[in-house]
Amino acid sequence: MRSVHASLRLALAAGLALLIAAPAALAGAIPMAQGPGGVPTLAPLLERVTPAVVNIAVLQKSPEEDNPLLQDPFFRRFFGLPESSQPQMAAGSGVIVDAKNGYVLTNRHVIKDATQVMITLKDNRRFPARVIGSDAGTDIAVLQIKAEHLSALPFGDSDALRVGDFVVAIGNPFGIGQTVTSGIVSALGRSGLSPEGYEDFIQTDAPINPGNSGGALVDLRGELVGINSAIIGPSGGNVGIGFAVPSNMAHAVMEQLIRFGKVKRGRLGISMKDLTPELARTLGVTAEEGAVIAEVQNDSPAAHAGLQPGDVVVAIDGRPVRSAAELRARLGVMPVGEEVGLKVLRGAQTRTLRARIGPIEARAVPGGQSVPELAGARFADAERSTESGAERVIVVTGVQPGSPADQNGLQPGDLVVGVNGRRVRNVAQLAGALRKARHIALNVVRGDYLLTISIR
Repeated sequence: MRSVHASLRLALAAGLALLIAAPAALAGAIPMAQGPGGVPTLAPLLERVTPAVVNIAVLQKSPEEDNPLLQDPFFRRFFGLPESSQPQMAAGSGVIVDAKNGYVLTNRHVIKDATQVMITLKDNRRFPARVIGSDAGTDIAVLQIKAEHLSALPFGDSDALRVGDFVVAIGNPFGIGQTVTSGIVSALGRSGLSPEGYEDFIQTDAPINPGNSGGALVDLRGELVGINSAIIGPSGGNVGIGFAVPSNMAHAVMEQLIRFGKVKRGRLGISMKDLTPELARTLGVTAEEGAVIAEVQNDSPAAHAGLQPGDVVVAIDGRPVRSAAELRARLGVMPVGEEVGLKVLRGAQTRTLRARIGPIEARAVPGGQSVPELAGARFADAERSTESGAERVIVVTGVQPGSPADQNGLQPGDLVVGVNGRRVRNVAQLAGALRKARHIALNVVRGDYLLTISIR
């Protein structure tokens, strides 16, 4: 674990001193307080925002509860085990974002498999929480508590963040209690941490540790710009590389979870890739960043909107698009039926196209069958339309909650197109490929996106 190094603290102090010493020269700058001796301090800001960050205690089932042998009292007595298995406790963090309705944002992995969720406020009041909904793709969950006199954090605009902006991370690391750390935005648009996720992470060096998950990443305006979610730490602690879900994405997911109880994702009917300097020269565009449309499916919302292969999407609804992963993440939180504006470069021309998010469709044979290696899921032969015609695939017709298939991230409507990179076109081929494989990585199409799901 490593704290923010001395040079960063000095830079922070120097930057804050400039804000205090030259307010006229920095019109619109954030006024900061001075502590004893004229030293800049974040204390007044933190006094205002920290009451909105909560500790979350989760009661989870013991793994033994899913093992029928370990539920047998004679078996337990024979091997000298306690007469009953004990539930497990886990700790995390959350952020109150709606004081009136008691809505709390956190990570899905904090409350996954919870049988009971208890929230503790900074003033030590404790309340049971109800899970409104959660989304595996973005790792966001919404809880609700019934309480009065709550403090909420206002949402900031995460799209306005720049590398170098100062941020503070607030949470409950290692369950020791509310803790505040500081740092800067180290990078934007990070992806690749999970092949199933809709990722557009903010990277920060503000120390984030186990237990900080679900906590707040706050800018110097005191606004929520991210939900702390993950770290890269070989020892399990912080090494200066932490990730937060952008507040704009978390807010969009929250609205759907409150309205529908889940995220209703749709499709445009495209495949895409990052714009590279070589591609830019080939396509005759001057942009340095963006998402290149590689394929447009027939009779899809993208086709109806006029998108063409080779188009470069550089903005969506007026907000810049830096990569294919960023476009994927933004489209991934838009509900079916919503209309989006796409700023597109087509050679030397700039166009604005409007497209309506369509439902994810697959023509499947009624019913479905199980495959032993993917317990809990049912599959059926299906077809999907492509530019070259109909393509045979396998559709996931159902997933039993809590089953191995569910825990590995399979979802109803997923289209299985390969196993370990090799094409499969029907359930019989899928079953045969799984029987031969030592390690299983499913190649899955979900909406517009090709995912790789590792089966544990």
